[in-house]
Amino acid sequence: MGITRNSYKKRRATGGKQPQFRKKRVYELGRAAANTRIGVKRVRTVRVRGGHIKNRALRLDHGTFSWGSEGISKPSRVLDVNYNATNNELVRTKTLVKGAIVSVDATPFRQWYLQHYGVELGRKVEEQGKVSKKVQKKHEGRVKQSGALDSAVADQFKAGRVLACIASRPGQSGRCDGYILEGQELAFYQKKMQKKKSKKEAA
Repeated sequence: MGITRNSYKKRRATGGKQPQFRKKRVYELGRAAANTRIGVKRVRTVRVRGGHIKNRALRLDHGTFSWGSEGISKPSRVLDVNYNATNNELVRTKTLVKGAIVSVDATPFRQWYLQHYGVELGRKVEEQGKVSKKVQKKHEGRVKQSGALDSAVADQFKAGRVLACIASRPGQSGRCDGYILEGQELAFYQKKMQKKKSKKEAA
């Protein structure tokens, strides 16, 4: 029996079954989930209705992630799946889906920040290299214009990884793109993960 997405297979709000007044239709067709995992890139093409093509990612380990407050995006390596509001099983199996909270490599963002502002995130000021006065003045002007970096984001650079949210659909587009978590959204997910961690320790 094939996977179908029709509505008459569902029960009514009251719990009653609905009559099956017709057979299945091609436009109601569903397919098995991609269950994209972290690994060396493996993408398959699927021919869909209308002769269009979908890219079904089976394994992905890289994606392009944007840093909203800085207005940049960099390709980065996906390291781990940290949280998924849908199901803890998707965290255990490290499944990449839209809305999943993942850890990505902070190196591309750290390098950009150093080149743009002259500040190496995750390191003390004394350990940083010296530059000319002209370059230093330019960096200081940029820092003054953009304001101080969110401390919660800056702290993550010490560990070499930052939390990000996947915004694309790996099983549909074959890509794992997203954005770095900041502000209230970052605080929300950090609180959720801490709560989950404390529960696990108590059990």
